[in-house]
Amino acid sequence: MNALHLWRTSWSAHPPQGRNHRDGVAEHEVLLVVWLAFFGLLVFASWLLWQLGVWQMLVAADPTLLTVVILVIFTAATLWVGRRSHLLSRQHAWLAEARGLLAGPPPNAAALLATLSTQPQSWVHGYLADLIAKGPAHWRGNGQLTDLLAEKAHGAHETAWWFNAALLKLGLLGKVIGFSIMALSLGSLDSIEATQTATLLKTLTAGLGTALLTTMTGLVGNILLGLQLSRLDRVADGLVADALELAENGLARVFPAE
Repeated sequence: MNALHLWRTSWSAHPPQGRNHRDGVAEHEVLLVVWLAFFGLLVFASWLLWQLGVWQMLVAADPTLLTVVILVIFTAATLWVGRRSHLLSRQHAWLAEARGLLAGPPPNAAALLATLSTQPQSWVHGYLADLIAKGPAHWRGNGQLTDLLAEKAHGAHETAWWFNAALLKLGLLGKVIGFSIMALSLGSLDSIEATQTATLLKTLTAGLGTALLTTMTGLVGNILLGLQLSRLDRVADGLVADALELAENGLARVFPAE
C-alpha cells in the first residue's frame, strides 16, 4: 500500500511531457479488484441458487448434461480471467517502473539496457530493451516489436473469446436437441390415445425444458464472460498504447537527434 502511494505521488509530481492520465492507467489499478468483486458476486449467486434448488433442477431437467458442460467451461474461463487480470496488473506496474527509469536526466543507453534486462518477466522492459539494442539509427523502426508486444498482451484472449462463443453455441445445440426430442416423440405416434396423453406430455415437456434451459444458461454465460473479456482487452490495449508512447517519448531522450 505504501509503495502504491509513493508511486502515485511521484507520478503526480513528475508527469511525462505531453501526457494526461490515460484511461488504461486508471483501469489497470482496479482491474483485479473489480474481478474479485465480480467473482465474489458469482459465488454468492451460485450459493443462493443452490439453496433454492435451481442447480439441482437444471441438472435433473437436462438429460444431455450440456448445462453442466456450459457451467464448467464458464467457471474455468472465469478463473482464467482472474489469473490474466493479475498478470496484466503486474505488467502495468512494471510499465510504471520503466517510466520511472526514463524520468529525470537522460539515462545512458548501455546502463538503461542493463537495468531493463534484469526484469525478464516484464513485456514492456523487454520491448524497450529490444528497441535500445537496435541502436540510435534504427530504434524508431519499432513496428514488428510493437506487434510482438500486442501479441503478448492480446494473443491469449483469442482462445478465451472462442470459448465464450462456444457457450452460446452449446446453448443453441441444447435447443436443437430439445426440439429434436419433441419432434421424434410426436413422429413415433401413429395416433394419440387418451392413455398416451400423460406420457406424451411428459416427453414434450422434457424436450422443451432441455431446449430452453440450455439456451438460457448458454446466453447468460456468454454475456457474463464477454463482460470480463472486454475489460481484459481494454486494459491490454492501454498497456500497448502506453508502452508505445513511452518508447517514442522516453527513448527520444536516450537517443537525441543528431
